[in-house]
Amino acid sequence: MTTLFLRTLREDPADAEVASHRLLIRAGYIRRAAPGIYTWLPLGLKVLAKVERVVREEMDAAGGQEVHFPALLPREPYEVTGRWTEYGPNLFRLADRKGGDYLLAPTHEEMFTLLVKDLYSSYKDLPLTIYQIQTKYRDEARPRAGLLRGREFIMKDSYSFDMDDEGLERSYALQREAYVRIFDRLGIPFVVVQAQSGAMGGSKSEEFLAPTEVGEDTYVRSAGGYAANVEAVTTPVPPALELADAPAAHVENTPDTPTIASLVAVANSAHPRPDREWVAADTLKNVVLALTSPAGERSLLVVGIPGNREADMTRLEAALSPATVEAANEDDFKKHPELIKGYIGPGALGPQARAAGVVRGAEDDTAIPYLVDPRVVVGTRWITGADAPGRHVFDLTMGRDFVADGTIEAAEVRAGDEAPDGSGPLELARGVEIGHIFQLGRKYAAALDLKVLDVNGKQVTPTMGSYGIGVTRAVALLAENNHDELGLTWPIGVAPYHVHVMATGKDEAVFAVADELATGLESAGIEVLYDDRPKVSPGVKFKDSELLGAPYILVVGRGLENGTVEFKNRATGDSVEIPVGEVVAVVATAVREALAG
Repeated sequence: MTTLFLRTLREDPADAEVASHRLLIRAGYIRRAAPGIYTWLPLGLKVLAKVERVVREEMDAAGGQEVHFPALLPREPYEVTGRWTEYGPNLFRLADRKGGDYLLAPTHEEMFTLLVKDLYSSYKDLPLTIYQIQTKYRDEARPRAGLLRGREFIMKDSYSFDMDDEGLERSYALQREAYVRIFDRLGIPFVVVQAQSGAMGGSKSEEFLAPTEVGEDTYVRSAGGYAANVEAVTTPVPPALELADAPAAHVENTPDTPTIASLVAVANSAHPRPDREWVAADTLKNVVLALTSPAGERSLLVVGIPGNREADMTRLEAALSPATVEAANEDDFKKHPELIKGYIGPGALGPQARAAGVVRGAEDDTAIPYLVDPRVVVGTRWITGADAPGRHVFDLTMGRDFVADGTIEAAEVRAGDEAPDGSGPLELARGVEIGHIFQLGRKYAAALDLKVLDVNGKQVTPTMGSYGIGVTRAVALLAENNHDELGLTWPIGVAPYHVHVMATGKDEAVFAVADELATGLESAGIEVLYDDRPKVSPGVKFKDSELLGAPYILVVGRGLENGTVEFKNRATGDSVEIPVGEVVAVVATAVREALAG
């Protein structure tokens, strides 16, 4: 440690929100270079390399072959697939001295596809799986939590190329099994959940999520085995009701009722129903959203959801990708005087407005699209806005009095909701995405004109799979899952060193024995960090060893008078005294057994 490029910190960095961020900075594994961008120091690189090694070994075992693309890429392929525009502000764009447009790659589908197109032309060349471990760049609006959400990060991305869908299924299964082995070997707990393909496209998508309270992703699971992220949860659609059973719609005065709670209160006091009280679930809340396309074009959309639910912006953004979504602002409402805040109803929207010729704002002569929650089925009746201040319409019946342009999964998912597959009520949990696998299909191959000859000599478009792992994110999760109040507690398979040897005290004999033991352990194939600092107190050395988090600590100090040294398990705190002459054999055996087990 007298020569190691390392400086530990006693205080937490001011911008650190989560344990992994605090400890990786304090222990000298990484340093902040800019928001969401980090420099990797020697200890951090050792952990990163061990994570990468596990990923490579399992990718190779699954039949993958490693390649390496540049991070600086030309605009043209991304223009062909539309993603130069679709990525919007998340894409780092730049121009060279000649005015040519380039990007810092957020992902490499186009480049993988073009490489195979350049080199392969026959069914005899397939199936093929190639992968890389590469730095990616995304201009996150809010980078946070250190390595968990950065603007520069390392990802393993692999792609399979097959002649048909059956081949894609096999390739997908192989990659899925490899992911299970990778996360098992790394010791990262995970769940596999159904996911939406989003802008990536494709017919099937699954996420590997690491459960953690600091996770940004919400997922659901049922006792019967259903698991999905909230974006992919589909609402069980209730059966349609008989239209003949619904009473006629009627507009009532409902002054000062801009909220669902105030509306329900007035409905029960001034317009009670004979069979039971009105509740929030009887109301239809119409939420006005502003969509911004990747090209910067702004438009409005209204979604109708039961009043006892809130709109979930995460689900909306997934459903409406690649557009960004936000609540409509005052300027939006000024352009659409037909939208009466707090009293918006289907009459001013979608099919109803188009049929009635409702006058739009001066700048827009098209009715605002109207989408509803899947629970809004034919025959359901609602209290909703009458498009006039202080007025609501009661018993407005879907399919008789109004229709929509379609349905959308916009409402929040709640604990206790029924799983879409009928496997029981849902529970909610938080997690971090560490892997995502897609059956891409032919989206990118078709866009970039990748074709090969089949067995009959006919040109066909191969089908593709895409498979990603967040490598730097895995390092952060390992730190997040393996620490205590004193510092990091690395699993032995990824620790920068197996054993931290400390010489404590001022006696030269202590340093001589510690040096001898460190050398002996290294000769036995054990990775050793030796704290040989001569003028550093034992207290500081102990604090550093606990902060750095090597699995085992070997303390050469006061026990040397009795011919022993202390051997301590960092994670459990258990320690034993070992005679000096037996140290190398005992410690080497403990390390090898831990690595094997």
